[in-house]
Amino acid sequence: MTEPIRKALVVRGGWEGHSPVEITGLFLPFLKDQGYTVEVSDSLEVYTDAELLAGTDLVVQCWTMGEITREQSQGLAAAVRGGTGFAGWHGGIIDSFRADVDYTRLTGGQFLMHPAGFVDYTVNLVPGRSDHPVTAGLADFAVHTEHYWVATDAANDVLATSVFPAGDDHAQDVVMPQVWTRTFGAGRVFVSAIGHKADDFDVPEVRAITERGLLWASR
Repeated sequence: MTEPIRKALVVRGGWEGHSPVEITGLFLPFLKDQGYTVEVSDSLEVYTDAELLAGTDLVVQCWTMGEITREQSQGLAAAVRGGTGFAGWHGGIIDSFRADVDYTRLTGGQFLMHPAGFVDYTVNLVPGRSDHPVTAGLADFAVHTEHYWVATDAANDVLATSVFPAGDDHAQDVVMPQVWTRTFGAGRVFVSAIGHKADDFDVPEVRAITERGLLWASR
């Protein structure tokens, strides 16, 4: 008896600066190797297809900025609430549809700013969550990319953080969530703030956390 095949839906578009086609393409072979059939949509209208979403185990979104209709937003939220997983990285999930507060409730976070350009910083794994399947066995690691300052929900399970050193706008160092998971109804949500450019995923820990996060979020 063979294992049932799971279904993933990759929704990509929005601002081209986050290379939605190139970067989601990095993960299509991985998902297929993990036993998923993969459908790709370049339209948010797919979020209004309740039957399709109900039969989808994982939605991977890379859609920066843009606008989402109320019907599309409600359709996505209803699917996750019913058990469909939702996952993404960087602006493709937390710099999306910024006028939609309900969408931010789904993701548990929103991008606010980043220092100019690419900077070096360390991603610190939260010691008390070292047994989480997304980060188990990994250690702190360095990246050179955009450094996201985010607003986040206290209900998130934060798995990794980084430090913004004291500066003009804040008098002391600020510890900022960078990777988190959460539940939304019966569904699971995975968010990583890392992943502005394709070579960010050449860092083994970034790639591992993202791949594990996709699997963790899946139904």
